[in-house]
Amino acid sequence: MIKEEMLKEMGVALDDMIDTAMLLWVPHPGVETEARAREVFSSELRRALADPNVWVLLYAGVALERDARQGRIPNLDPVSYEKDLTCLIADEVLGMAISMYVGGYKGHFDYARFDKLKPGVLKSLGPFLDDIVAGLIGGVSANMYDRGAADAATPP
Repeated sequence: MIKEEMLKEMGVALDDMIDTAMLLWVPHPGVETEARAREVFSSELRRALADPNVWVLLYAGVALERDARQGRIPNLDPVSYEKDLTCLIADEVLGMAISMYVGGYKGHFDYARFDKLKPGVLKSLGPFLDDIVAGLIGGVSANMYDRGAADAATPP
């Protein structure tokens, strides 16, 4: 499955992720303007999506979303899945894993912001998808701030 098909199956495009990230963007050294933040975030997103491990984690979330919708996960009935009950934490674990893998502890904290507020495209995604996309956005967002600060500190 190629990347574009996987993203389409997830119900999210790269521009959706960028737009969602900008909803919680805060000016920071190196990313003082939204235009610069979009540029750096886009670059960091492409960098993350070049890693096959990120795709394996995303694929796991897509497969879980699909199977949960079809009632194919033992002991997880479709009603509980749709309500995203608090007893379902595997989706959170996957989101944390992606955010930590991509952006370390800072990525985890950014994931928590996106997961709690569910801005942009996140509010329209299912229980597994919202967490894996929030994890990716959170990890990339943390890297955006780090890369922006590093670039700002580098003399021309």
